Amino acid sequence: DGTELTAKPKRSFYAARDLYKYRHQYPNFKDLRYQNDLCNLRFYKNKIPFKPDGVYIEEVLNKWKGDYEKLEHNHTYIQWLFPLREQGLNFYAKELTTYEIEEFKKTKEAIRRFLLAYKMMLEFFGIKLIDKTGNVARAANWQERFQHLNESQHNYLRITRILKSLGELGYESFKSPLVKFILQEALVEDTIPNIKQSALEYFVYTIRDRRERRKLLRFAQQHYTPPEHFIWGPPRKQKAEANKPSKKPASPGSTHNSYISRHKKPKEPKNTGSGSSAGKPTEERKAELTKKGEDNEQGEEELSCDAVGQNSSEQNSDADSAQHSKAEEPPGSSPSRKEDASHSKKDDGNLSNDSGNHPSIVEKDSCGTEESSDNTAAELQDQQDKATPSEGTTTRPKDELKS
Repeated sequence: DGTELTAKPKRSFYAARDLYKYRHQYPNFKDLRYQNDLCNLRFYKNKIPFKPDGVYIEEVLNKWKGDYEKLEHNHTYIQWLFPLREQGLNFYAKELTTYEIEEFKKTKEAIRRFLLAYKMMLEFFGIKLIDKTGNVARAANWQERFQHLNESQHNYLRITRILKSLGELGYESFKSPLVKFILQEALVEDTIPNIKQSALEYFVYTIRDRRERRKLLRFAQQHYTPPEHFIWGPPRKQKAEANKPSKKPASPGSTHNSYISRHKKPKEPKNTGSGSSAGKPTEERKAELTKKGEDNEQGEEELSCDAVGQNSSEQNSDADSAQHSKAEEPPGSSPSRKEDASHSKKDDGNLSNDSGNHPSIVEKDSCGTEESSDNTAAELQDQQDKATPSEGTTTRPKDELKS
């Protein structure tokens, strides 16, 4: 409706923080749990089925391929097909460990099946992989599938998860072609217009190479309408002022990588504690973000990273998260509703049951242990009820933001 079309989008500080952590290999994360389980690798070697469904990878690849109803409505397979170093809502699926990632990359049969799983999901979205460098194009079924993708927005959570998993398992170079293709279809061809917010807020920011991200953001900015609503990356006007003396809080080292320079700026107590910045005026915050936009080396990427520690930002984050969650909920799907609502809360950015993590759920069994699915389902529902979508990022536990 008209008001939605004219409403200016907002940046989600939650999404930015989550994706910053992903791109920087989860700073301060202790990779100690489940070192010896190798559940994800064993699943991909066809040694164990994914839980709770009890289906082996070969059956998924052979019998689920093309079964769009099953791929759409089952919410437990995606965490197994595209594992991350973050806990998802399917607590039977375990996080990747750095050791497992290295073993996975050395296992040819696992990599072969991982690429088949990627192709299967691309086809589900109406896309085909056309070469070994990751380039993609419309599949034969693209019209019907794009229409579905435009309406079934919980799949955006899945795409974020898939992109992150590609990066973890050795296919970082496959991400840019897919994101560029999605931006082209959303912004230029207008075939999947509803995906553009997720593409700019999440998909682009899964890409670890800053130059690649900037290329995608420039492309998006050229085609975004209305142009004045484009809020990702440094605004064009600011670029013209980049050579002028920086505004008051400018630091001499501001052209340096922002990840380092943030820690050198004397004026940034906000990063160490949220309390001291709770009352920081909005204009000052904007000025700081604008200054970052003027830094040609990294302005667009860390919008949230400097601001996520502020209470005021986190309030925005809650509002943005709630808004994103609502947008990402599939219209009448009660089992995945709560999961999908966590897209903004977790980290994808994917995600809910489809991709997400649930901070309060702790796995107790090893990947081969059987447990009563009735009890665990009730327990999961219980945990979901406790962590309602209305809770804010400021109250979530430390490892909260997972996708």
